[in-house]
Amino acid sequence: MPEQSSGVAVAFADARLVAAKDLRVEWRSRVVLSQLVPFAILVLVLFGFALDPDRTVLERATPGLFWLAVLFSTVLALQRAFSVESADGVTDALRLSGLDPAGIFLGKAAGIAVQLLLLQVVLLAGVSLFYGATPHGPVLMVSTCLAATVGLASVGSIYGVLSAGLRVRDSLLPLLLLPILAPVLIAATQAFTAAYERTSGEGWRWFALLGVFACLYLAIGIFAFDQLLEES
Repeated sequence: MPEQSSGVAVAFADARLVAAKDLRVEWRSRVVLSQLVPFAILVLVLFGFALDPDRTVLERATPGLFWLAVLFSTVLALQRAFSVESADGVTDALRLSGLDPAGIFLGKAAGIAVQLLLLQVVLLAGVSLFYGATPHGPVLMVSTCLAATVGLASVGSIYGVLSAGLRVRDSLLPLLLLPILAPVLIAATQAFTAAYERTSGEGWRWFALLGVFACLYLAIGIFAFDQLLEES
């Protein structure tokens, strides 16, 4: 038991180091503010133009449009983050650093999750402003955002490091991500739909499914990241 506790403590300590490093890099580059946020807002505006003739349809489609914007922004963020790390040799440095692979995975997932949560705050304000949609289940929505972010960040970290060393990673990463993230996207959209339509009871069932997938992806990353890092 003491050895297990020590191993967990080391993993979390390494995770804090990796997450702090990734967040410092993003803070200095301002990519989230200068690229991801404008891109996500532009996606919402384009969706609005496409469905604006029928305002009812636009309001009804708000949950799906919100999560599509999050998904597109996630892919863009992951492509940028791992291409920079691959070009600068960061992946090789992490492999040789002696840090716990599970800690590296958790740190990278945490860094991605922080960026996605900030982006979701902006997008929630955007759909309220552009689409006039008013949520009625704040607890369900916050819980859904947290669980979905865990799933997105976990899968993104797994496939990001897996495709980092490939020349075709820019086109391969979306093809790898989208099928795996489909359950997350569907469950999050249905939970948001329930929150917007005042049927939170049904939404919590979708949240439970979302939580299962998020925990599954997180567990896979923790136990498989060592091998993935060696093969990247």
